[in-house]
Amino acid sequence: MTQHNNATNVSTETDPWADIRPFMDHEVADVLARLSRDNELLDALTRFRLPRMARWAPSLARLFASRAVRREVKDVSTVYEFQMRIAHYMERMIRTTTDAFEVTGLDKLDANGAYLFIGNHRDISLDPAFVNYALYQANRDTVRIAIGDNLLKKPYVTDLMRLNKSFIVPRSARGKRAMLAAYQQLSAYIRHTITEDQHSIWMAQREGRAKNGIDHTEPAIIKMLIMARRAAERDMVFGEAIAELKLVPVSISYEYDPCDVQKAQELHDIDTQGSYAKSEFEDIRSIVAGITGSKGRVRLHFGTPVGSDMATPDEVAAEIDRQVIGGYRLFPSHYLALEALGEAPELVARKAITRQDRERFKARLADVPEPLRPYWLAQYANPVKHKAGRLTL
Repeated sequence: MTQHNNATNVSTETDPWADIRPFMDHEVADVLARLSRDNELLDALTRFRLPRMARWAPSLARLFASRAVRREVKDVSTVYEFQMRIAHYMERMIRTTTDAFEVTGLDKLDANGAYLFIGNHRDISLDPAFVNYALYQANRDTVRIAIGDNLLKKPYVTDLMRLNKSFIVPRSARGKRAMLAAYQQLSAYIRHTITEDQHSIWMAQREGRAKNGIDHTEPAIIKMLIMARRAAERDMVFGEAIAELKLVPVSISYEYDPCDVQKAQELHDIDTQGSYAKSEFEDIRSIVAGITGSKGRVRLHFGTPVGSDMATPDEVAAEIDRQVIGGYRLFPSHYLALEALGEAPELVARKAITRQDRERFKARLADVPEPLRPYWLAQYANPVKHKAGRLTL
């Protein structure tokens, strides 16, 4: 993997993105020391690894956890070294929770180029993690990751994400003027990262995961991406501004989604009650479930850069959708869900389905509460219909 210094030429005193950018190498030691003393992080670790001790002797459990954190990162002094520790756990996760991980299209992209990867969004943390692992395996530098501030409700979560080269997307700014300023800053940071730092970025094609299995790009994201260029040049040519970012659509396909029941519950509640009440630590639990849950086969496909022949944000969004859907892999789970719903039987590729596939699907469906089954099945069936042009967005 190519090692890059994460620092820029801008001093911290004049850094216009200090509040949103990933941490730099010179900040790593202080952040890790802070994490080793963070009681909320230590409590979260002990509840997961030492549940009995956390209940009956919380202070002692925190002490053990703090020592474990310090021991784990004692030789870590750069962002690169921190990510190499993550790579070890990523390898273990792929080995124990997936049946196969396939990467296509990456070999068509310049190994030394900086790209703005825009991908479909199914898992809070794993979508960009699989992109990073594919780049790592190809001996390329990892991406800076766009993450919404709605996920950063705990200081230790913010620290961990920024150590892993995440930058913050504002979603909680109050007032139109504050939100506009925040997105101007974000747009400038993204453009600077691609064109000046020559560092790749991953961001989702929409806000929030596609809980119904329908991948669709929000044109508002494209508008945000060109805000900085538009502010600097009144006579900006839209297509040139897009091409300059080297925007590459990315498709990730999971045979099974570890969070599929939770997503079905949310869709059910919205449909039957008009809203869904998210619990305090639900996002963190979703991250853990995504990492530890069985995923079957996973496929990651890198598309081709969007050209300068685009005239509007809607055209760019449509091109991203075309490539994301085209690169999406349909697994037996998708066809079996469509079959179970009794919809579009002509789209069910039965030759691709083995007896083992049917048994596995049946076992997973049996664990889904009856009221949630239509929503659970739709998550897997919708990609088949979307790919066949049978969905109206």
